[in-house]
Amino acid sequence: MKASTAARAGEISHGEQRQLEIAMLLAISPKVMLLDEPTSGMSRNETLAMIEVLRRVSRKRTLVLVEHDMEVVFELADRVTVLVNGAVLASGAPDKVREDAAVRAAYLGPE
Repeated sequence: MKASTAARAGEISHGEQRQLEIAMLLAISPKVMLLDEPTSGMSRNETLAMIEVLRRVSRKRTLVLVEHDMEVVFELADRVTVLVNGAVLASGAPDKVREDAAVRAAYLGPE
């Protein structure tokens, strides 16, 4: 987090506020963290910073991540499950899921 320690939470950027939320969660030392759209509404630079934060915190705990930004998913996930209308479309290693034709059609588009 780059903001001054004297800054109020409402005065820091959206990305820094999300990082603060993660820090507050880490204060209780969870073994599992469930995150819903942790990069939603962030600029590209804020998203990249959040990816690094999540990469660091996931070394010692399990992250369950719901995220529509597929770049974020493929950067962080060891396992990906893709849902369409509440049904599992594909599940497995990120590279396998990325190459799945049904996933490409539903979310990723052509190369």
